[in-house]
Formats: sequence, C-alpha cells, structure tokens
Amino acid sequence: MKTSGSADAIVALQENAVNDEEYFFEGTEKLLEIWFASSMARGRVSGHGQSEAGPDLRRIDRLDWERLLKNVRCEIISQKNNASIVAFVLSESSMFISKNRFILKTCGKTTLLGVIKPLLKLVHDKCGFDIIVDVFYSHKNYLRPDLQPSSHRKFDDEVDILNAVFEDGAAYAFGRINRDCWYLYTLDLVGVIQPDQTLEVMMTDINKDVMAMFYQSYGLNADQLTKKTGIADLIPGALLDSFLFEPCGYSMNGILSNGGYFTIHVTPEDEFSYVSFETNVPQESYTELIASILDIFKPGKALITLLANEASMANDKENHGVSSYENYRRMDHQMCQTKNYYLTYSQYLRSALNGLSPPQ
Repeated sequence: MKTSGSADAIVALQENAVNDEEYFFEGTEKLLEIWFASSMARGRVSGHGQSEAGPDLRRIDRLDWERLLKNVRCEIISQKNNASIVAFVLSESSMFISKNRFILKTCGKTTLLGVIKPLLKLVHDKCGFDIIVDVFYSHKNYLRPDLQPSSHRKFDDEVDILNAVFEDGAAYAFGRINRDCWYLYTLDLVGVIQPDQTLEVMMTDINKDVMAMFYQSYGLNADQLTKKTGIADLIPGALLDSFLFEPCGYSMNGILSNGGYFTIHVTPEDEFSYVSFETNVPQESYTELIASILDIFKPGKALITLLANEASMANDKENHGVSSYENYRRMDHQMCQTKNYYLTYSQYLRSALNGLSPPQ
C-alpha cells in the first residue's frame, strides 16, 4: 500500500536495487488490538470509550508513541483526534488509541509483534494499566511470506511469540489453508463485555482503472481522491484524514465522536494490488456498506470477516455473511463462536459479468 514514500518501502527498494523488477510490497496487514484495565481503577470503563476518571491511553505523549513504533519499523505521518479516540496515519497503515484500547495495523515488512513487550511497559509506566483484558491478533495469509521478517513468516511462529507473553491463547485459521485464508489469535476467556465488533474487507486483484487513481501522476490530491472515489461517503459524519504516497499508495482514517473508526489502505501496483477496509462502527447489517466498498474498488477477490461479541448489535450469527453482492459469488463461508464473540468468515469471487473478468 505504501510505496517509495514509506520507511519500510525505502528499505525494500534498497534491498532490491540490483534488480528493480524484483520489487514487491506486501499490502496485507498485521492487526493487533489489546484492551487494558487497571487493578487500581475504580468502576468499569464506559461501553462507548467515553472519558472517565482513571488510567487513559490518550494521555500518552505522541513522542512516546513515536519511540514505540521504532520497534515495528514504521513512523507517524499524520494525527487526528476527538474526545474519544486518537487516530494516526502511519508510514505503514494506522494506529488508534482509545481510553483503554490500543489498535495497531501495519503492512509491508513491519515487525508488529515486536511492539508488545515495550507497549505493556509503556502503558503500565504511563497509565498504570496492569491487566490485559483481551487480545486480538489477525492477518490474511501473506502474498509473499518468504519476504517477511523471520518472526512473521509462519503463523505458528507468531503464535509462539504471543504465547510467550499472554496466557490462555487460542489460535484459529479460517478459509482454505492452501489458498486464501485468515488467521486469528485471541485469549480463551471472556474479556471485553461492552458492545464490540470489527468488520474487515480484504481485497486483491483490484480493478486496474480504479487503482490508476491512487498514483500521484493521476493528478488528484488525497482529499480530492477521497471524495471522487466515494470513500468519503462510506460512513457519514466521520472526521477524515487521508494521505497519498509518492509515487503511489493511499491511506485514510475516519473517526467518530462515539469512538468509532474506519480505515482504508491501498496498494495499487497491478502485480500485487491490495486494498483493506476496517471499521468498528456498529451496524445491524453491513450488507449495504460492503456492497459500496466492492463497488468502489471492484476487486477480483474479497475476504470478509466480522468479529462481534454478544453485546453488539452486529452479532446476527444466523444471517451475516450470506448476503449476495452484484457481480460476486460466495466461495467460502464459515462461522465460529469463540468465548463471547461470534465470527463469520466469507470469501467472494468476482463473476464474469458486465465486462469484469474473474481472477485466475
């Protein structure tokens, strides 16, 4: 998603300087979400992440976050915040900070799991958080796992790293392990009890005409691109922060006053095109939103996951994921219950309709 404008991509270009044709950027992201609590704090955290007395991750200085991200090999590019959430656009994806929730999403050759131990020390020293309420670590299978740092080439190795820090870990794989699949690591206990949900749409084989817009040579700046594509209209009322990389690649964050967020990242190069969408904004049905996303990017393949707990309005475990989308046919659909969360996993393949050829 980030090309020569990002720190990670610059390293990749230097490594491949002998043969430019070998350049590859892994758009597939690693996603880490950790919820914290303090044994000294009084009362429970608000279900909407509203400001209350007690420990608060949002009080940590930006300089501390910048130092932390050095463990991951990425850096902060831009920041937006409101009363509920702080959102950072990074050189490799995004970071979201709420009162007691940390979310870090990174692509490329980032070493995301290297952030965990220094993060736990930071939040303890700065905020007094000494309890891990819940953990979620996930990612789609990489296009080129052989090019990842050694700690991230195999999910089994990632699980070993996570198990060395957290107790009662549970690891899952969904989809076809010999093709497209999605990995999840979480804790085998009931942690978050307030309404919580995360929708992800991970897309590959993106329409070339759409991807052409995400090059600076197309002539639009990031804000113009956000409006022209329809991205700005996906979740109304959000404060948006978008960035267009040089020579290509795009990131955007959107945040809402109630602590909701959504984020999009685009790797437009035809050889390894990739787009991701993620949000925690609660909806009873995401069918219309997903249809809009597919209409904007017109991917050849779309992998869709929804993780929602029992308190969420999005926990319709009977119906979610069986929706039909124009020009797409569903290939795989799996449902699972983990602790107090329901997970649905679906993969859609573009049909040969309206001039759109299915991926090979």
